[in-house]
Amino acid sequence: KKGIKIKTMLKRLQFLTAGESHGKGLVGIIDGIPAGLEISEEYIDRQLRRRQMGHGRGGRMKIEKDHGEIWSGVRHGKTLASPIGILVQNLDWKNWTDKMSVDPIDKEIKEVTLPRPGHADLAGIHKYGFTDIRNVLERSSARETTMRVALGSVCRKLLEEVGIHIASRVVQIHDVIDNSKIEYKTSKLNSFVDKSPVRCIDKNIENQMIEVIDKAKKSGDSVGGIFEVVASGIPYGLGSYTQWTEKLQSRISAMMMSINAFKGIEIGNGFRSASKFGSEVHDEIGHDGKKFTRFTNNAGGIEGGMSNAQPIVLWMSMKPISTLIKPLRSVDILTHEKKKAHKERTDACAVPAASIIAESMLCITLADALLEKFGGDNVDQLKAHMKATAKY
Repeated sequence: KKGIKIKTMLKRLQFLTAGESHGKGLVGIIDGIPAGLEISEEYIDRQLRRRQMGHGRGGRMKIEKDHGEIWSGVRHGKTLASPIGILVQNLDWKNWTDKMSVDPIDKEIKEVTLPRPGHADLAGIHKYGFTDIRNVLERSSARETTMRVALGSVCRKLLEEVGIHIASRVVQIHDVIDNSKIEYKTSKLNSFVDKSPVRCIDKNIENQMIEVIDKAKKSGDSVGGIFEVVASGIPYGLGSYTQWTEKLQSRISAMMMSINAFKGIEIGNGFRSASKFGSEVHDEIGHDGKKFTRFTNNAGGIEGGMSNAQPIVLWMSMKPISTLIKPLRSVDILTHEKKKAHKERTDACAVPAASIIAESMLCITLADALLEKFGGDNVDQLKAHMKATAKY
């Protein structure tokens, strides 16, 4: 395909985001979506609102009311198969017009010179030769993930058109764990879990999670956690065993681990399988007279680099937010004076919001793999191809 060459493990889709945390806004383009998909700004905004939820979010969420404005690729409510452009304006821009001005200004702007441990600050200024850490922190901020959710919403709508649903729930915040089993269909799970301020299932555990977040915030600290992402309705054969770049778990992992603060991924039982015998781990095969069945799903829906028609299950680990209300020790990059790290507005916990971002990245990855396998220049063709050849 001619045009911009984007380094990615995606096969049929391409996407780019641009924008700084306190700049005018965020810009995104996704290319490769087939024609005829019904999509609206309201649908995109619904997912953007979910990203802004969660107990422990900071003051920025009180300022921003994220709205995904579709600039291109859609006409009369349906995609055109041309690149889809989306804009999300930063309402906080009015407070940063001097500090983040595109044009040179006469005012003296104080440089940020105290790098934050755990952030991109120190490596970034050395890589690009900056003396002002703001040149790094603005783009490396998790604010960028707003656009990933907006673009991922388009892919989510495509997946829903063919009966594939993606949901998530928080399993752990700090040392508080929700061991509840998921008893809802994937298509219904988010509606239930979104009612919780921490997106967990157990109401008693919810209160404990809120308490540990409040405790961290009061002490000027932050907490991370673990969440589970599930995709259902997947047919056999997304991905391939033929090459390392084709394996579905490779493609999913690359996309997931590109998200800020994500430090670990498990597919299925993941690390929990390490202490088991093979007879306890591998999912035995049955047949119900119409199709092959499994008695368990320890593999998390992927075997040999391909989807095996079981739900895809991921567990993601998120570290505590790097910017702390009560900053850690640091060293000034210019004077080498020992001081406390730079402070920006921050969250005490962003695990619930991060689970929405992960859903969106999985939407992009699975939509890409679906289009790779079944093709189709418009949605009706995709559905026809799947009806003719998809195996479940």
